[in-house]
Amino acid sequence: MNTDRALDEITWFGHASFLIHDKLNNKNIYYLDPFDFKEKPKETADIIFITHAHYDHWSPKDIQKILDDETIVVGVNGCEGMKLPEERFMITEPNREFELKGIKIKTVPAYNIRPERLQFHPKANKWVGYILEVNNVKIYHAGDTDFIPEMKNLGKVNVAMLPMGGTYTMDVDESIQAANAIKAEVTVPMHYRTLL
Repeated sequence: MNTDRALDEITWFGHASFLIHDKLNNKNIYYLDPFDFKEKPKETADIIFITHAHYDHWSPKDIQKILDDETIVVGVNGCEGMKLPEERFMITEPNREFELKGIKIKTVPAYNIRPERLQFHPKANKWVGYILEVNNVKIYHAGDTDFIPEMKNLGKVNVAMLPMGGTYTMDVDESIQAANAIKAEVTVPMHYRTLL
């Protein structure tokens, strides 16, 4: 699958909420930070990835709308309140690599470094972004973060989803700097217009 084809598989719901559909294999549906669904999505999730525990990323009521009996939820420190069997709820942290349902997953740190934003996403919380490898296409969802040093060492990324709201995350100029450092084939802005 090339990057152009991969883009046909990605749906943005607004804010930092995305769906990736593995249409090539016609089987896997991945949601990232599902939040504020205006109506129930047509497709349930195979895997749900949560970057951090703020309500606009960890939203149990939105997660309930896309769960089925086999959905796996991957969350982080602070994600609580979902009554799921242990084998279907996984807590991760930065700098992990693992495989689920046939895709490779790498976690990347996500945190603030600008003094005026340090309290929003402290590095000590161990919150994350994700690099998902779907059909040899690497898709990076940065989570809520500033332009951090780790972004300069991600390796090859085909699609980068970067926040640019400026209040809780990097602003437009910082997001451009991050995009230039990451050098993805396609950069998708997120986390703007709504809650910033």
